[in-house]
Amino acid sequence: MRLQAYLARSGAAPSRRKAEALIREGRVQVNGSVAPLGMKISPGDTVLLDGRPVHLPETRAYLALNKPAGYITTLSDERGRPTVAELVPSIPGLVPVGRLDADTTGLIVMTNDGRLAHRVAHPSYEIEKEYRLTLQNPVPKDALHALAAGPDLEDGPMAPPVISRLHRGRHRTVLHLTIHEGRKRIIRRACQAVGLHLVHLERVRVGPVRLGDLAPGEYRRLTGEEVEELWRGR
Repeated sequence: MRLQAYLARSGAAPSRRKAEALIREGRVQVNGSVAPLGMKISPGDTVLLDGRPVHLPETRAYLALNKPAGYITTLSDERGRPTVAELVPSIPGLVPVGRLDADTTGLIVMTNDGRLAHRVAHPSYEIEKEYRLTLQNPVPKDALHALAAGPDLEDGPMAPPVISRLHRGRHRTVLHLTIHEGRKRIIRRACQAVGLHLVHLERVRVGPVRLGDLAPGEYRRLTGEEVEELWRGR
């Protein structure tokens, strides 16, 4: 584990970027020497920040949060905007797994288990992320077919998503879309690329973890079964 990740997971810094700043300022020592950026930490190493010992949390925490609109998916924001950290208990090393943009609502998994966080976020493990899309009518069939095929985006083609639960209303159309990718604002950009007007976007599932009836701004702890299934990559 790299030193900046160690500091973030221990709660000594609110993010890896903030941890890197501490290291550059020479405030971090490992085994009695000032540590360089990028140094790897091994079990048994002694890490100090401003002369005080830094330890990883001994217990793991796994939370499901229903993020309301307007909240930033980070632990602190230099512009003073509300963050998801204000909605969950203060637990050393707790970080959001992946991001939702400020306008997107719904499920965010948060944990201080770095290995599981990586497993959930990295597309190679193919853990499904399911979203509920509300679209302004008209929603032409050709546009839906183009979305299902995976449109070309400026950073490469989108892997074909799975579209389900299509419901056409008088003014709006609602559907569910399931992906494995985590690229920035990928669903919003995909809708724009095929000419669909996205009114609202909400994440309703991450692997086995469902949003359910969790109220906006509320959180719950994951069950042991949910954590085990995330480890199995389901």
